[in-house]
Parts: sequence; structure tokens; C-alpha cells
Amino acid sequence: MNIKHIPTRKLALALSVLLAIAACKPEKPESPANTPPPNEEELITSVRAYFTHSITNEVVEFSWVDADGDGGNAPVITGGELQPGATYAVSLLLLNETESPADTISNEVAAEAEEHQFFFSTTGGSLTWVSYGDADPNGLPVGLVTEWSTSVAGAGDLTIILRHEPNKSAAGVSGGDITNAGGETDIEVLIPYAVL
Repeated sequence: MNIKHIPTRKLALALSVLLAIAACKPEKPESPANTPPPNEEELITSVRAYFTHSITNEVVEFSWVDADGDGGNAPVITGGELQPGATYAVSLLLLNETESPADTISNEVAAEAEEHQFFFSTTGGSLTWVSYGDADPNGLPVGLVTEWSTSVAGAGDLTIILRHEPNKSAAGVSGGDITNAGGETDIEVLIPYAVL
């Protein structure tokens, strides 16, 4: 049996070519299934808070409207006047009015309730947040519906913050304390109010 020997030089050249081809092979992209989807933040151009008096059913609307979205014109902010010594049921409506018809973002917040929670704070005056009136499928708060109370006359500001993917199980979060919530802020608005 005759075995031909390949010259060492030719073998080295063939191996070099094979290694060069292997090195030029593009890397396989990471599977989309392994990467979490980004937070597709919805545009919110309007936040409307409807305060309904528990006895008279009178509705007072507070609103924050930024019709052209971020940048451009400043938002139009309309506060409201509430009665002293009263309890109010408050419902929130979030809209994207750059679309026609307007996209009701609060419906999406309700549909993805586990991933959202509103937080509230006030300065000055006597408007006080009492409790959440809605919950996600795990029994944790959302905040599209809340209860508020007033005491004496005064004026101040109401801050409404919507967090995306907060840690609802963290200390104080289910009680409305944003300190340990984490997550991303989808929107934060400040609206003046008066108790007269």
C-alpha cells in the first residue's frame, strides 16, 4: 500500500485557510426569546382626575394636558375647588390625544394592572389620600380609583405619579409609599387644588 505524504508546507497553508474561514464566520445573534422586551412607554398627553363628592355626587375635574407631548408647548394645568370636611371618590383617565380617536391609556394600565401603580402626594391645604379603590389580580393596588378626604380650607398641590413595574411587595409600597417602589416613572404631574 502506497501512502502519499502531504508536504508540511501545504498542510500548514490548508489549516491556515480553514482557520481564517472559521474566524470570519458571523456570530449567531442572540435569540429574541432570551432578551426581555423593552418598556414600550405609551405617550400620555392628558391626565384627568375626577373627584366625586360622596354625598352630593358633584364632580370636580382636575386636569393636566400636554397636547403636543414632550417638548414644544407647556402643559395646560387646571386645578379644582373641593369642599371642606368631605370625602371624594377619585377616578383617573389617561389619554394619548395625538391619535384620532384618542387612545385611552388608562385602559392599558388596567389591562396590565400587575405592572402599574399610581402614587400620590399633596403639599399645603388639607387634601388627604385615604386608600386605593382597585387592585391587580394579585390583590395589590393600582390606583385608577382612590378615596380622598378634605378637612379645613386651604390650598396646595397634588402630585400624581404612575410607575411601571414597581415592586409592589416592597415595604410600604402597597400602602402608597413610593420610597421602595423602584420601577420606571411613566408620568408625573403636579396640579394645584383648593379646599374652600
